[in-house]
Amino acid sequence: MRICQVAAEVAPFAKTGGLGDVVGGLSAYLGRAGHDVRIVMPFYGQLARRPETFIPVDFIQRVPIPMGGRLFSVSALTCKLPGSDVDVYFVSCPELYAQEGIYHGDGSDGVRFGVLTRAAFELCQRMGWGPDVVHCHDWHTALAPVYLKALYDWDRLFDRTRTVLTIHNMAFQGYLSAGYVNDLGLGKHGWMLDTAGGAFNVLKNGLIHADAITAVSRTYAREIQGDQGFGLDWLLRARADRLFGIVNGVDYGEWDPQRDPHLPFHYSADDLAGKREMKRTLLKETGIGEGDLETPIVGIVSRLTAQKGFELGFDVLPALLARRNFRLIALGSGEPKYEDFFQWLQWRFAGRAWFYRGFHNPLAHWIEAGADLFLMPSRFEPCGLNQMYSLRYGTPPIVRKTGGLADTVEPWNAQTGQGTGFVFEHFDAEGLRWALDTALDAWEDRASWGRLMRNGMEKDYSWDVQGREYEELYRRFAG
Repeated sequence: MRICQVAAEVAPFAKTGGLGDVVGGLSAYLGRAGHDVRIVMPFYGQLARRPETFIPVDFIQRVPIPMGGRLFSVSALTCKLPGSDVDVYFVSCPELYAQEGIYHGDGSDGVRFGVLTRAAFELCQRMGWGPDVVHCHDWHTALAPVYLKALYDWDRLFDRTRTVLTIHNMAFQGYLSAGYVNDLGLGKHGWMLDTAGGAFNVLKNGLIHADAITAVSRTYAREIQGDQGFGLDWLLRARADRLFGIVNGVDYGEWDPQRDPHLPFHYSADDLAGKREMKRTLLKETGIGEGDLETPIVGIVSRLTAQKGFELGFDVLPALLARRNFRLIALGSGEPKYEDFFQWLQWRFAGRAWFYRGFHNPLAHWIEAGADLFLMPSRFEPCGLNQMYSLRYGTPPIVRKTGGLADTVEPWNAQTGQGTGFVFEHFDAEGLRWALDTALDAWEDRASWGRLMRNGMEKDYSWDVQGREYEELYRRFAG
């Protein structure tokens, strides 16, 4: 199949979260599977500092794209997605993308990503390449189904093209004033748009027109039809026959304790000696409990925002540290109230709690490998990646039953020896307290703990597995 991926983020070129990982990982898999995959993304200002050689596409230079009363001129550069044969096409338009940063956080983003989405179709035309699938991601490129119908339906190159729109996080929908419809080049097509209440919701209009809609886990696909729909639950229920949940894959090339380049000691499910050495190394690096390998470590690597649910820990974690024997090692940044809380824990429980404010990629790998448990008490979690990393690293996750966490972590049952982690259902302090106590109690049974670790390490959430579900979806709608 011919598959065009259009996204604001693609790892390793531009990434703020899981979106970039998914587009890069899925595309690489589809390329390995023999499909003709081409990615379209902006040429952000910071890309000029990357080591790759970006080659200008000589027949895609100074392409005019009219958007309302403005005329944008775009050109294309290209290089391979690292580690693959997939071509990435970078849309160069200095007035839109030359500034630092992926997002501006204002109405200009609507136009910036509208031009990107239009450019994807213009590039296809100039390459004479009719994609079977245009796969767009989140609100940034959600207008691809609209543009295809409104502006490119005359071109027989796209006769067989079907659109897939993936929702990575329903909380972000691209709210613009209705006046932006003209700025997005859709002023003559208002009849096919929803501008109720004098507003233009980019994601909403994409959802109306997409041939297929995916969410990044099965549970999240159900949740967004209810209380996590952020006002569009009714629309997703109406389109339920076109809505599918597919759990994201993970890159075991980067996240595998057998060959992780960030780890000084490696290990596998058959030989866990390296994990014990990683725990020793982590304790030494953080300066807490050096040499004490018998006390469990609860690890955290997270953005510190309301979504991640750490307010549940404001009362639970201090009380638990006061009465249970464990250590807490956290890495993250975000809202000051969460950063201040973890900083206070480090002061209040010196030698037992430790916090790194910011992001440190090697340390994130060390925590996954050296911790005994990994905490993710999310309020909502469309998919989540860290719980799947934790499973691979033999670090059983403690999670709330939501989104991708519910789909990837199976509750541990010591009687049957089945399960991979600890799951609490309700978003309240009592649920978190129960889960942490249950996990710490399970740690005491060291004979069964090894079984729990190995259960998780045997799970396979690689793109080689998850990517097949996207192939099946593409064939269903574009076959």
